[in-house]
Amino acid sequence: MPLIVMCGFPSSGKTRRANEIKDYFEKNTERKVHIVGDGTMRIEKNTVYAESPREKNVRGSLKAEVERKINKEDIVILDSLNYIKGYRYELFCLIKHTQTPHCVVYCLTSVEVSSAWNSSREPKEQYTQEILDALVLRFEAPDSRNRWDSPLFTIQQEDTLPFDGISDAVFKRKAPPPNQSTLSQPLSSTNFLYELDKVTQEVLMAILNAQKTSIPGDLITVPGTTDKISF
Repeated sequence: MPLIVMCGFPSSGKTRRANEIKDYFEKNTERKVHIVGDGTMRIEKNTVYAESPREKNVRGSLKAEVERKINKEDIVILDSLNYIKGYRYELFCLIKHTQTPHCVVYCLTSVEVSSAWNSSREPKEQYTQEILDALVLRFEAPDSRNRWDSPLFTIQQEDTLPFDGISDAVFKRKAPPPNQSTLSQPLSSTNFLYELDKVTQEVLMAILNAQKTSIPGDLITVPGTTDKISF
């Protein structure tokens, strides 16, 4: 399924925008739309984002939930901070593996606006100011020059969402081609371990024999290939 990754400061309007996107696609398409995020996972934000190990576990849980819901028909919206570029790259690898398009929606606000919106929430829904400030400092803004952040839609406070552009990004673009690291590898044959051990022994013997006659800089032929390695 197409994946839409929300991104932005804490209290920057991500959930509101995610719901707007969900409503649009439910009204204009016959596809199911799933929102996965801090809210749906009932995350205690001030507890989770105060400790790196807990935050890492939550990111893993969110990614796993996205992966469970992936297919080629429905839409998944990941409504979380998604502020670490390495994490957004992991999500990009996930959609490459599943062969489905994606895009990033960046809710751009100032620190002052985010703080004001945070203060206007119900007390139990608020970030503490200490947590909010720390997350803002750690935030790595998306960059459309990075393939894992592209296509990128940057939305400011008063902007209307570019629904047509988002729709084209997830429905009309081709999925990124898988690379070797994201391709499913074929099952090994039953004698795989035997063959692996046999080849390993041949390579080791070639190296041991070369030690007897070779000097540093000599090239050694690797058994079973035309490749040579420097001794």
